[in-house]
Amino acid sequence: MDYLKEVEGKKIHDPIEAKMVVQSSRRIWVDGPVIVGAGPSGLAAAACLKENGVPSLILERANCIASLWQHKTYDRLRLHLPKQFCVLPLMQFPANFPTYPTKQQFVAYLEDYTEHFGLEPVFNKTVVSAQFDQRCGCWRVKTLGLKMEETEYVSQWLIVATGENAEEVLPEIEGIDDFCGPVIHTSSYKSGEMFRGKRVLVVGCGNSGMEVCLDLCNYNASPSLVVRDSVHVLPQEMLGRSTFGLSMCLLKWFPIRVVDQFLLLVSRFILGDTAKFGLSRPQLGPLELKSISGKTPVLDVGTLAKIKTGDIKVFKAIKRLTQHAVEFIDGKVENFDAIILATGYKSNVVSWLKETKMFSEKDGMPRKPFPNGWKGESGLYAVGFTQRGLLGAFLDARRIAQDIKQSWKTDAKPFIPFTRAPQSPSS
Repeated sequence: MDYLKEVEGKKIHDPIEAKMVVQSSRRIWVDGPVIVGAGPSGLAAAACLKENGVPSLILERANCIASLWQHKTYDRLRLHLPKQFCVLPLMQFPANFPTYPTKQQFVAYLEDYTEHFGLEPVFNKTVVSAQFDQRCGCWRVKTLGLKMEETEYVSQWLIVATGENAEEVLPEIEGIDDFCGPVIHTSSYKSGEMFRGKRVLVVGCGNSGMEVCLDLCNYNASPSLVVRDSVHVLPQEMLGRSTFGLSMCLLKWFPIRVVDQFLLLVSRFILGDTAKFGLSRPQLGPLELKSISGKTPVLDVGTLAKIKTGDIKVFKAIKRLTQHAVEFIDGKVENFDAIILATGYKSNVVSWLKETKMFSEKDGMPRKPFPNGWKGESGLYAVGFTQRGLLGAFLDARRIAQDIKQSWKTDAKPFIPFTRAPQSPSS
C-alpha cells in the first residue's frame, strides 16, 4: 500500500503523507500530532486537522475504529440523542438514517467517515506511556504491539482521544466471588437471548442499565434493577420534539433552572411520579445536575412502563451476595441466576499519561471544566472529555485543529535527531 514506506528495511506508517524518520527500529518521528484513540473523538480531530492542512497519526489499541461501539455495546443499542446532535465535523449522517440511528448504522457512518477523509489509524498499538521531553520540546509516546514489541513515536503535539469510557467500572461488592451465577459487565452483554427464563439483577440505573432491563424483558427473562441513588428519568421526546433538542432550544432563552422546572413538569405529566416506583429524583434539576456533576439523565425508551407493570422490579443498594442470593440494604433477600453490572466506564488517562497539570489524578478528566478543558501545556490537547457526548467532541476537534494550524507552518520543529538517522524518502 502506498502509505507504507521503507527505511533501512523497516516499514513505517505514513497515513496522510506526513514525513516520518526512523531513529531505530523502535523510534518514529511524526511530522504532525499523535492522536491516541480511534474512536469518534479521535477520528473527528484527525479529520479537522486534515481539513486545515495538518497531518496526524492515530494510535489505537484495538484492531478497529470505534472499538467500544463495535465490541462492547449491546445489539439493540441506538443513539439516545437525535442524529443531528451526534454528527461529526464536516460530514452529515446519510439522509435515509432514522432520527435515532442503530449501533450498526452509527458504526457504518464512522467507517465511511474514516474512508472519506483518508484516515489510516495504526491498530493494535497500546500506549503505555506518554511524556513530554523538555530537552527536545516533544512528546515521546511509547506503545506495545500484539507481540509486545515496543515502538516510540515522537511528536511536537499530543492529542488525548481515549475518552471518558476507556475502562469498565467494576464495583466492589461483598461476596461477589461467592456468587455461583455469571457476573458480567454490560460491555460483555449482547442480548437477553442467553438469559431466557432467568432471574437477572441489573446493577446500575443509567441509560444502559434501564435499556438492558427492557431488552431482558423482550427475551422473557425476569429482570430486577438496583437503584442505589436518585435519578432523573425523562421521556425521550416531549411536545413532539426530542427532549434534548427542546432543552437546547429553551436554554437559548431561559436560565437553566427555569428549563429544568419545565422539563420536570412535562415529565411528571407524561411519566407520572417516578418516586412511586423506586426512582426518586435528585434535588437539583436534570440539566443543572448534568452541568455540575456530569451525571446524565435517563431518557426513557419504554423501561418505565415495564417497571410500572411489575415486569421489572426495583431494589435498593446491595449489601452483600451469597451463592445464589442477594441481600439488599433494606433487609430484603432475593435469589438470582445472573448479575449484570451496568456500572459504567471511566477514563484511563492517568495510567499512561505522565502529566498531572491538565488531567486530574483522581478521575483522569481535565481539571478545567467545559468549555476550557481541551487545551493543556506544551502541545497537549484533549478531545471527547466534555461529558457532553459527541456534541462536545465536535466542538473540541474544531478548536484543536484551529489552534494547531496557527503554529503548524511557523513553529513546527524539524526532525530532532536523538541519534543520526536516515531521512525517509520524500512523499
